[in-house]
Amino acid sequence: MTTTRSALSDSDIRLLVKGAEPEERALVAHRLCRHMDRTNLTDEERAEAHKILRLMARDAAEQVRRALAVTLKSSPLIPRDVANRLARDVETIAVPMLNYSPVFSDDDLAEIVRVGGPVRQSAVARRPVLSEQVTSVIAEVAAPEAVRTACENKGASFTEKGLQTAIDRFEASETVLASIALRSALPASVSERLVTLITGELRERLISGHDVSPQTALAVAIGTRERASLDLVEQAARAADLPTFVAHLRKGQRLTASLLLRALANGQMSFFEWGLAELSGVPHHRTWLMVHDAGDLGLKAIYERAGLPGRLLPAFRAAVDAFHAMDFDGQPGDLQRFQRRMLERFLSQPQAMSAEDTDYLLDKIDQLTAQPEMEVEIDVEMELEAAHAA
Repeated sequence: MTTTRSALSDSDIRLLVKGAEPEERALVAHRLCRHMDRTNLTDEERAEAHKILRLMARDAAEQVRRALAVTLKSSPLIPRDVANRLARDVETIAVPMLNYSPVFSDDDLAEIVRVGGPVRQSAVARRPVLSEQVTSVIAEVAAPEAVRTACENKGASFTEKGLQTAIDRFEASETVLASIALRSALPASVSERLVTLITGELRERLISGHDVSPQTALAVAIGTRERASLDLVEQAARAADLPTFVAHLRKGQRLTASLLLRALANGQMSFFEWGLAELSGVPHHRTWLMVHDAGDLGLKAIYERAGLPGRLLPAFRAAVDAFHAMDFDGQPGDLQRFQRRMLERFLSQPQAMSAEDTDYLLDKIDQLTAQPEMEVEIDVEMELEAAHAA
């Protein structure tokens, strides 16, 4: 072989085939692999190179096989059958190949995910590019760490079904759900489902940054998953210094669109007004006029100035309209009646709603009719003291 002879002496080739010491054979294997990878080979030379590589892949010494895997992990030179053989070798040899080798087909990778353990699955999940075929198998059968890794991989393409499968399997895993929620683009159905499963900053990012419908945002606002946050707002709204408390929330980056919507959806109009005033920089008395006396354009103008997500404006408008139409008499059930009125009003708006959204909101109305409000005790003294201290 011309290429081999120019790079190695006859003694080197004999060492590669019959060398007594694994370290010697590994060194020769590394030199030969590096040379072949850097040389423009003819078809005949490539065929000869493949014979040598197959010989290395069958070497009994792990050092030799590892030298082959590490040196040619990103090379198209290595034959596909050799790559698949190394992918089933010990982990120190398999992982470099699975991370980078371009010679695997999607069928190869899918099969490795199915039969391999968590280490090999995660190695595949870290590849620079993953097709929808491979990620679908990862979502279906891989260990949670591999699923999380694939979802965090910017070069991984997922189908809507694949993401839904991952959520089905790991609905209780905060790390997997977070890795899905933080993807740069998500199908609307995935965003809408995730927003009911996660809390805090991740939920806020989903509502503000992804295609979550106003209907779903409103349903989340009325739900009970974040009752602690809502009770904080309810008690703070009765505090003597609501403007200071709102300013404190904004300073801590907690005065979010979802928090304002939860407050408004539960009848806390004062908190909503002061929150808009704080975010927009408009004095409270002018904010009040724009919300209550300036018609639809007034609410839209102050809402946009506050920098809140445009897609959620219909949900806020529905809540404001319901508030204006509702008489609060201080009697038991005020809150449930308000929520029910708001949902009914929103459902009657002439805008497209999916059957799933409609069923969800109708079910929520039934729950509000059948069940008394649940009260949750929460201590807000530390929050209020922190607000005054700030």
